[in-house]
Amino acid sequence: MIIMGAYFVYRSMAPFGKSTLLTVDLGQQYIDFFAYFRRSLLHHPDEFLYSFSKSLGGEMWGTNAYYLWSPLNLILLFFPAAHLSSGVLTLTLLKYGLSGLSFAWLLTKSKLQSGIRILAFSTAYALNGWIIANQLNILWLDAMIFLPLIVWGLHQIIFARKFSCYISWLTIMIIDNYYMAWMICIFTILLFIWQLPLINAWKTRLYALGRYILSSLISVGISCFVLLPTTYSLFQSKGTYTNNHIRSRFEYNPLKLLAKLVPGSFNFNQMPSGQANIYVGMLIMFGLALYFLNRKIKLGQRIIAFLITAFLILSFCYEPLDLFWHIGQFPVWYPSRFSFIFCFWVIFLAATCLQKGFQPSKWQLVILLFFTLTIFTYVETLTVSYINNSQKLIGLGFAIVGILFLEIPHSVSPIMSDLLLVLIATCDISTSAYTALNQISYVSQPEFGEYTTALNNATAKVKQADHGFYRIAKTFMRTKDDPFQSGFNGGDHFGSTIVPSLPVFMGAIGQPAGDGFVSYDNGTQITDSLLGFRYTMAVIDPERSEPFLPLSGYRPDWNTQEPVAVTSNIGIRKNKAALPIAFGANSRILNSTRDTYDPTAYQSEIYQDLANSPKPMFEVQNFNQVDFQNVQSADQITGSVFKKVHHNEGASVKLEIIPTTNDSYYLTIGPNVKDDASITVNNRHFSQYQTYRDTVIINVAHHQKGQKIIVTFHLKHSELWMQNVSLYRLNQQVFNHDLRILQRSPLKLSQASATTLKGTVNIKKDQGVLMTTIPYDKGWHAKIDNHPVKSQKVIGTFLALKINPGTHHITLHYRPPYLITGIIISFLSLLTAFLLSRLKRNKEGLNIK
Repeated sequence: MIIMGAYFVYRSMAPFGKSTLLTVDLGQQYIDFFAYFRRSLLHHPDEFLYSFSKSLGGEMWGTNAYYLWSPLNLILLFFPAAHLSSGVLTLTLLKYGLSGLSFAWLLTKSKLQSGIRILAFSTAYALNGWIIANQLNILWLDAMIFLPLIVWGLHQIIFARKFSCYISWLTIMIIDNYYMAWMICIFTILLFIWQLPLINAWKTRLYALGRYILSSLISVGISCFVLLPTTYSLFQSKGTYTNNHIRSRFEYNPLKLLAKLVPGSFNFNQMPSGQANIYVGMLIMFGLALYFLNRKIKLGQRIIAFLITAFLILSFCYEPLDLFWHIGQFPVWYPSRFSFIFCFWVIFLAATCLQKGFQPSKWQLVILLFFTLTIFTYVETLTVSYINNSQKLIGLGFAIVGILFLEIPHSVSPIMSDLLLVLIATCDISTSAYTALNQISYVSQPEFGEYTTALNNATAKVKQADHGFYRIAKTFMRTKDDPFQSGFNGGDHFGSTIVPSLPVFMGAIGQPAGDGFVSYDNGTQITDSLLGFRYTMAVIDPERSEPFLPLSGYRPDWNTQEPVAVTSNIGIRKNKAALPIAFGANSRILNSTRDTYDPTAYQSEIYQDLANSPKPMFEVQNFNQVDFQNVQSADQITGSVFKKVHHNEGASVKLEIIPTTNDSYYLTIGPNVKDDASITVNNRHFSQYQTYRDTVIINVAHHQKGQKIIVTFHLKHSELWMQNVSLYRLNQQVFNHDLRILQRSPLKLSQASATTLKGTVNIKKDQGVLMTTIPYDKGWHAKIDNHPVKSQKVIGTFLALKINPGTHHITLHYRPPYLITGIIISFLSLLTAFLLSRLKRNKEGLNIK
């Protein structure tokens, strides 16, 4: 903690300066989940089960099992929203410290090391290459804390026939983070095999195996109240991406791992793809090598240890094994996530070997020197961005110092030898940590704090004006989890457990979406109405927007909405066309299918089916004029490929639009356009979230009859494919007509929370469906007039109920699937553990008597 605390002060991390630890997923995702965790625990505990801040709505029990069940997160309760970054720093420091303490405790209990020597190994463990590279993945770091405790518990099961330590810590680990727990569970199998040579009789080995299997099953059983609902959630979301086609191949040359034996061998480019981060210090690596050469350790155990080491190394680069450790899915960024286990294994074997009485022979030291020079000679031939000459020299220097230290007998000066061991190991691993972290950039505190304050102030204004149930849309964004950060119902989300049907639907209606995220930036009047976006928030002066309020959309069709409130930089308006969360609709929607890839046509079809309307709402429009600069001319814009005439000069395609009505005009743009062109509207840069895979919709005009609008596509490269570039006009009269039909039968809520919606609805004769914009989930249970009814899944996304005309009382209640079953299994498993403990105590009592 002292080492990393000093580094954070040096880097001016909040609260010590204007920088933060927020970067990549920690800054774009986890920090918002922490805000949600804090708010839910203090004010809305039902949101731990379900939240409408998760895009249009989604389960949270399984999501929290991956992101938030660490008991250490309770520390964040003491940090207000705008200063949550300081809480993250405190939490990170604590996890570093507890990792070292945990490993030190293991070494003490196992009597492998004692006194100040323990600090050499515990510090190397707490600052190893994996934890430094994954400091930003703060939710994974608990595995570093619990792993040594579980290992000691396993030792107790095998040799002391005691269950409680192993069962307790493994259960906590599974509940804390099932993903990392999976990796630890695999490792316990390897550890058990490694310990077998220490047990002479096969009968004793079988009994030990039985105790291990029984204890593991009990831990899994106790965790079932989390595991069962989470497993179901995964099969509906992340599990659908599991790789079913496994190839027997190496993902990269295993020799590339040798570069990771250089201190600080990490940078940003290693995050999306790279080799395992396994640096633990030169002296510790020598300890691993000497373990295999140490004849005082049983040969059988050394052979098994060597095979386990080879298996772990092979797992880093051999695809089937890599997938096995990652539960059948290739990691999206952060490869070899299980390499913390390799770091533990190396340090643990080194601690087993490098004891006070151990003295390597001359020939062993010569072997170490030979391999060191060979490895660094090979690394010198590599061209990698994350290693420079200084790092190589520092690494070689620590290696030589380590060999010289090993050459001096401990008996010459025991105290000095112990101090040197700690000094060399600590300086080595600290240098590596500092070097690696210096290559990463971070979000500033003003960038995070000022944005959070501005968004919270605007959200508070809306909540003061309306205490009902509604969604909020906006045209600025720091992250796609802004709704979690400020506690409002939105349309954005970035997370591993989003159900695939939601990104598919959002992409189909023209929104940026992908595997794991949706972003409501490209709405129309139709989608705003359909999805219940009752309030909209936009930067007051986009041309002079504050740098901490990054724009993500352009919506002139909001300008005629009723102003509700204003903050110093955000304007809030009310959309009177927004439909409620549930409303009466025509039965046509039950059979509605997607038969078009045009988002405007699909939006219109959905609205028409709901209202039983025959007339489409969008009409194709022609551009008034097209100006071609340094590209060939064309009679048709949509689908044309424009190529530069003069390659070294700028080129553009200008589309002139002069609206003939005050209706809203929308431009569709295919996903390939963003890679080949930048867009301006009336010579002003168009703000658009850049990651999308479907055709998106841009609102280019509203209430601008007769005004000239110029949309310019500036070529970035030699050619531009105008993929799906078309202009549409929303027929306001048709839209208003269908809207009035759908507004006839709103669900009037008497109770609204994250998990319960109650109200009354008056269904008309031409309506047979209660349509909701709640994403379909088997956890939702519906009652009409207190009678349970089966829900329907419509347009592949939303929950709906068949209903008869008349006035009805509606109840919708959410409970995570298999939660009750999981609780029952957990209780029975806990009872089994208790009875097992009492049985063992009774046996011990009888033995004493």
